[in-house]
Amino acid sequence: MRHLLESRYASLLFLAVIVCGLPLILHPGYQIRVAALIWISGIAAVGLHVLMGQAGQVSLGQTGFMGIGAYSVGLLPTLLGIPSLAAAAIGIVAAGLIAYLVGKPLLRLQGHYLAVATLGFGLIVALVLTSEVQLTGGPDGLRVPRLTILSTRIVSPANWYWIGGVGLLIAVALAIHLRESPTGRALRALQDSETAARTLGIDVAARKLQAFIIAAIYAATAGSMLALMNGFITPDVASFFSSVEYVAMVVIGGIASPIGAVVGATFLTVLPQVLAGFSEYEDLLIGLLIMLFMIFLRDGIVPSLAAIVARRRS
Repeated sequence: MRHLLESRYASLLFLAVIVCGLPLILHPGYQIRVAALIWISGIAAVGLHVLMGQAGQVSLGQTGFMGIGAYSVGLLPTLLGIPSLAAAAIGIVAAGLIAYLVGKPLLRLQGHYLAVATLGFGLIVALVLTSEVQLTGGPDGLRVPRLTILSTRIVSPANWYWIGGVGLLIAVALAIHLRESPTGRALRALQDSETAARTLGIDVAARKLQAFIIAAIYAATAGSMLALMNGFITPDVASFFSSVEYVAMVVIGGIASPIGAVVGATFLTVLPQVLAGFSEYEDLLIGLLIMLFMIFLRDGIVPSLAAIVARRRS
């Protein structure tokens, strides 16, 4: 167990080295902004890892909570004059409360029934954001006031690179700590068998709800950061395609590992940028590459590569 813990925290250290070292090789501006987008997307993906990889619950509603966080920092400062940081905190708390209220009935379902139910929640959020034109701006989107700290407006991609990078490191560290905590062990137990977990005295419903709330908090945090970085937000943040994309991030990178979620976020964020020159075939090529990864790296990029390295060493 000690070796396992050391290896996991070693992966966190490796991620910290990458975050600190990338600005030395990336071009200021566009490339730094893409990296910041990776870190922010990674936060939402790590939250989904907690729900899917640790608790074994499939959710397609993660982006619904991202939308709650994003529109909180867009609406509250404009309508009520609340500072952006306070608005982000309110949005995160609201997402946690909504997750509690929604999760209690939804998490009684299992498997694909739960996936469809959480998808319905995400679609409802997207529908509200699209239809309430006078409040949210509808499909045209909403301008988000820039984050201001000590009279300094946080606008540059470099600033958001470091904010996103530090946020991601904290998110991964918390996910690793959760996995090795009593709560994490209980989550893994119900992932293997809910019946066996109940036999061991684990409150299955409470643990599933706890994981659902944690994932929602991660998502709302990422949503608020995304909105503040872009200075603009549209209902696309809570769309069906975005929901599927975040699930794909976790599965492609490796559902059992928070680092895998970050790798998946990197893959699906960078790939469209690389294929931008093939706009007519972009969706086709992305779909084909995802299929190839799932065929040849079934457990995800990180676990599959780790298994290959272990076999070569042996």
